[in-house]
Amino acid sequence: MQESFGAYIPFVEHLGFEMEFFEDGQSELRYLPEESHLNSFNVTHGGALMTLLDVTMATAARSIDKTMGVVTIEMKTSFMQPARGQLVGKGKLLHRSKTMAFTEGTVLDAQGNICAHATGTFKYVPRAIQPNQSNHEISTD
Repeated sequence: MQESFGAYIPFVEHLGFEMEFFEDGQSELRYLPEESHLNSFNVTHGGALMTLLDVTMATAARSIDKTMGVVTIEMKTSFMQPARGQLVGKGKLLHRSKTMAFTEGTVLDAQGNICAHATGTFKYVPRAIQPNQSNHEISTD
């Protein structure tokens, strides 16, 4: 189970994201896409990149108060160039209120080229329950 994210996230474990840090409103993740994560052009699939951006921004939002969880409310992504090889996701908390976080994230390739950029809005919620506990609804109200 992935513990470095502060929560067990099966999809993140499946993709193989590695947490470098999430502190003081910033985060950094590393990702080496596998062949099954590529699209028909043999570059990293946009869905995998959006997941990397989502998790990168969410961890930046959580880095101020790691006792809270977050749920994605909105995300806008721009793809700038194909993403190949080892990737780095860098996230930044731009502003937060008591219940909301406004973030940005960037995916860079090994040469430091920007492959994708996103902005995201997250709602702070009590931490998710563990997989062996019963499910409950997460309100976005």
